[in-house]
Order: sequence, then structure tokens, then C-alpha cells
Amino acid sequence: MKTTLKQQARQLRLSGLLQTLEVRLEEARSHDLAHDEFLELILADELNVRGQRQIARRTKAASFRDLKSLEDFDFSFNPKIDRKLVYDLAAGHFIEQQRDVLMVGPPGVGKSHLAQGIGYALIKAGKTVLYRSIFDVVADLGVEADHPLRHQKIMRSYLRCDLLIIDDMGIKQLPPKSGEHLFEIIMRRYELRSTLMTSNRPIEEWGKLLGDVPAATAILDRFLHHAEILQITGKSYRLKDRASKSK
Repeated sequence: MKTTLKQQARQLRLSGLLQTLEVRLEEARSHDLAHDEFLELILADELNVRGQRQIARRTKAASFRDLKSLEDFDFSFNPKIDRKLVYDLAAGHFIEQQRDVLMVGPPGVGKSHLAQGIGYALIKAGKTVLYRSIFDVVADLGVEADHPLRHQKIMRSYLRCDLLIIDDMGIKQLPPKSGEHLFEIIMRRYELRSTLMTSNRPIEEWGKLLGDVPAATAILDRFLHHAEILQITGKSYRLKDRASKSK
């Protein structure tokens, strides 16, 4: 392969094409490919590499706690989980409709895995996702008094993603003003962007968790208006894993 061709590909930043060019040239010679067939192959290689890089960048920006996929989820362990609904959510139609999702169930039944798996599937479909636990939300947005510019920057990241995942609602009571922060997010995303939340506690207890019944009522009024509710029951995966390790 001519050095000039490599240099031109580098100047055009066609690194994906460069990775396979030698192989494609040999393939073209051995199979007597037409010019348009060869061009289609090398451009497909470039697009594939660029697509993989975009997925990697969006995955990093999502800040998942763990990189989970739906393919790794053991639906047979808790067969009552609505597998069809989970995969319907992963297809992303609720994103296009600006609808929300609430997953409710006891600790350990796979809510976080499912939430992150859905998020990762949507990233691969071209969507932007941000994953935060409820404690991350409180920490991120509890700086508005001393750092208003930082607060605004963080809020923009919460508002611009296609899907915001807020995990772990209900593990323990939250500090003062948590209800205000959560309400601001839900209110400003309402009917514009989709939010997926997981909770260990029923929604009737959110007022107590937030220490602010009016804020909890306002949050749920908007969040549940167009929400898909996935009730998850069953055995704990963590207890299952702990038992298998002790054997």
C-alpha cells in the first residue's frame, strides 16, 4: 500500500478505515471486487469504528455504577419480572414519547441491574444517558448556596440527557432540601425528557423519606403522570450469590 494513501487517510482522520485497509485491499484483489464494492467495504469499516467510539464516549459520560447488560440478567431467578416490558423499555419508545419509568421492589431483586442495562441498551441505540444514585443527586445539587455556577452546570447535565436514571430511592431518609432538589429535576424534565427511577420503598412513603410531604406529592404528581410502573418482587440476587459463595 502506498505511503501517500496512508498519509491521506490520516489527514482525513479515517483511522477506522486504516485499521482494515490492508486486508480490504487484499480482499479486493483476490475477489476481483468492483470499485464501488471496495469503497462500500472500507467506508463501512470507518463507520463501524466511529460508532464504537461514540458508544464508548456515551457510556463513560453515563457514569454507570457498574456496566450491566440485559443479556447478563437472570430472568429465570425471578420469573415474575415482566421480561417483555423490560425489553420494550430497552427499545426506547418511552424516550420518544417523553414518558417516565418507576421500578419498585425490595433490595436485591435486580432493579439497579435492569435500570443500567436499559440505559446501556439505549446508549447503543444512540441515546444519551446519565446514571446517578439518589445520594449522588443530593451531593451534586446541595452546593447551590456556595457554588451557584457549579449548581447550574450540574443541573444542565441533569436536564440535557435523553434518559436520567435516579437509583436507590428509599434506602434511607434523605437530608433537608432533598425534596426541593429532586422536585427541580423532575419539574424541569417533565414532558421534555424521560426519567427512570428505582425505589426500595412504596411511593406512599416518599414524603417521610424526603422529610417534605408537599414536595413528594408534587414530584409524584408529575413523575407518575406519564410513567410506566414496573413492580418487581422475588428473591434477592445478592443473598443468592452470598449463599453460593459460602458453600
